[in-house]
Amino acid sequence: MGVITDHLDLWGQALKGTLILFFGGGLIALVLGLIVGAMRVSPVPVARAVGTVYVNWIRNTPLTLVMFFFAFCVPILLRERIDPIVLPTIALGVYTATYVAETLRSGINTVPVGQAEAARALGLTFTQVMTLVVLPQATRSVIPPMMSVFIALLKNTTVAAGFSVLNLGSIRSWLSEQGENQLVVLLWVMLIFIVLVLLLAWLQRVFENKWRVAR
Repeated sequence: MGVITDHLDLWGQALKGTLILFFGGGLIALVLGLIVGAMRVSPVPVARAVGTVYVNWIRNTPLTLVMFFFAFCVPILLRERIDPIVLPTIALGVYTATYVAETLRSGINTVPVGQAEAARALGLTFTQVMTLVVLPQATRSVIPPMMSVFIALLKNTTVAAGFSVLNLGSIRSWLSEQGENQLVVLLWVMLIFIVLVLLLAWLQRVFENKWRVAR
């Protein structure tokens, strides 16, 4: 326990950095993924094309390269100094949004087409059909795969360790400079991630029980 108690402040900052990356990136991914997912099923060809290009381009690019672009290229393009944790958070959100969009699209495809057609026949716009008819039903079927996306996001926060962001992925190097056993540090990091993933799995079960379809 000494490796924890002797550096409690540093562990707290590392955990805080991981949670900022996770919640910030998750929020961006949800909002952007919802927009891109709607574009992917839009009746407008241009919107579908833009959504397809975005998903295929970003999803097929390694996360490290996406984060490299945001961490090093964006400040040069903007000619401004930005907090080191902000740009990796945006990079995580932009990258994860592609998986959120595809998960939502798969859920949308499970909703019978007749329901959307009936809603349009009543005079509802595409946005109203999506928000009032399709997405509420699709949400129930995408909870398990969506939680898997966010578990992957949580683990992907460690990539930010290579971009001067203090988080659980980088605390090993910080503590090694202070003479701590790196293997012990890694074991503690693994334990913390296991606890966080178990919390997400518990949250998944709560949502599944709450929104379970009665049969």
